[in-house]
Parts: sequence; structure tokens; C-alpha cells
Amino acid sequence: MPKHLPNYTESLIPTARQLRKEMTDAERKLWSRLRNNQLGVKFRRQVPFDKYILDFYCSSAKLCVELDGSQHLTDEGIEKDSKRDRNLKESGVEVLRFSDYEALTNTEAVLQVIGQKLQETSEHKTPS
Repeated sequence: MPKHLPNYTESLIPTARQLRKEMTDAERKLWSRLRNNQLGVKFRRQVPFDKYILDFYCSSAKLCVELDGSQHLTDEGIEKDSKRDRNLKESGVEVLRFSDYEALTNTEAVLQVIGQKLQETSEHKTPS
């Protein structure tokens, strides 16, 4: 288990690898803007964490960014996401959710929200 990912779940690695190969257009577009520390922090994609696979995760900020397709808009999807978000929050991970549509059509606004959350997170960290 990697030190920087304390809740890393090795059994989910094959699924995560497959998801990296099959990224949606929205994921691909956002990843092109999150990768290589473009926002000043390192993001990873399709990260096995506890019993979930996080779309994008920044371990230094404990920030997860999820892109949701239409299946997330059903009653079942909303309930499932709500439970997932609560579980992640209990693990100290903040979740930001955006629709695939937002990521594709308003990428700059999505990045602005992510950047603002990263700034808030860094401001609330205590110096070690």
C-alpha cells in the first residue's frame, strides 16, 4: 500500500486500470487539465480508495473530484452517491461532484471551483 494513499485498496487495481483505459470524454478533458501538477498539486486518476474507485484524487489536499453521468441522476444513483460521499467524508476526504456535461462544456468553471477548494484546503492546513 502506497504511503501517500493510506486507504489504497489493491483488490480494485485491475478495475481501476481498466477505467483508466476507458475514460469518458469528460474525464479525458478534465484529466488533461489536472495532470502534471497544473493546479499546483498532484492528482491521480481512477484511484482505488477503501471500497471505491475515485475519478480524480489529490492526496495532499484529501480532495476527490467525481464526474457524474446521467445514471447519477436517478433516485438510486443519488442515494448511492450520497452514501459514498458520507463514507469518504468520514475518511477525511472531501468530494466535489460535477456532471459530465459541465466538465465538457464549462471546463474553466469546473477548474475554478477545484482551484478554490484547493486554496481553502491549503489555508486550513496547520504548518508541520
